[in-house]
Amino acid sequence: MNLIIGGGVAGILVLVLSVVLVKQAHVAVVTRFGKFTRVMYPGINIRLPLIEQIYKRISTQNRSVELEFEAISSDQANVRFKALIVYAVQDELAETIRKVAFRFIDEKSFMQTLVRSIEGSIRAFVATKKQAEVLTLRGEIVTAVADHLEHSLNDWGFHLVDLQINDISFDEAIMRSMAQVVSSSNMRLAAENEAQAQYLIKTRAAEAEARAIRVKAEAEKDASELKGSGNAHFREQVARGLAEAGKILENGKVPPGFMLFTMWLDGMRHMAEHGKGNVMFLDGSNEGMERTIKQMMAMSRITEPKP
Repeated sequence: MNLIIGGGVAGILVLVLSVVLVKQAHVAVVTRFGKFTRVMYPGINIRLPLIEQIYKRISTQNRSVELEFEAISSDQANVRFKALIVYAVQDELAETIRKVAFRFIDEKSFMQTLVRSIEGSIRAFVATKKQAEVLTLRGEIVTAVADHLEHSLNDWGFHLVDLQINDISFDEAIMRSMAQVVSSSNMRLAAENEAQAQYLIKTRAAEAEARAIRVKAEAEKDASELKGSGNAHFREQVARGLAEAGKILENGKVPPGFMLFTMWLDGMRHMAEHGKGNVMFLDGSNEGMERTIKQMMAMSRITEPKP
């Protein structure tokens, strides 16, 4: 009876030791007498008790590492980097899991190698560039480092999921000088834009003034021509009127001096109506009138054309 009970207990113990439970997104590396034998996948697995051992459980999920380090540019400027790397086991094949399990003595050695590999790649790239170029070459740095890192990770059984350079900074003195350069450049561009704007405003104003002067000159020219034409037409009409009036006076036996006297009176009335003076003196005596008429008659005889 005791033998049966002992055998039952031993059987249960063997069964318990034979069952291995592997969690989702993990694999278990099995060794037999210290030598790699096979890989156990998620779920319930059976092993040979006391013969097969679970050497290591490996997660197939993504892993991330955040790094902070410095590099020196070709012009001896210290550049600080903050980077993030995301990586994972390449696949769940036995050969790949074997690389992951046995390439490094422990996880610490693997992480140290990974970090130093990334730092070395970035430092080698930055050493060939000047500080002014580094900020604009973030994408090129990521590409160069990723190409180198992908090869190393594949050899270790991993693959690169993502590599990001989240921050690039310089020493405080360099940052101040770079800020001054940017500020000076912005001020120069602003001054150039202001000068161009002022030049454009003055050019447009000069063009507008030139057009206004040209329009005004053309208007004055047209006005002068119209005024001259009007004066000529007026004189022509006056001359015709005087000629007709002279013929009428001659036919009516009226002395020509009468017409001259009438024109003289009209002129005096016009002066009185439109003149700006306050006082105007006229000689209204008989002698003055007679003298005026004689003078006008004399002027008319002078201006008469000779036969």
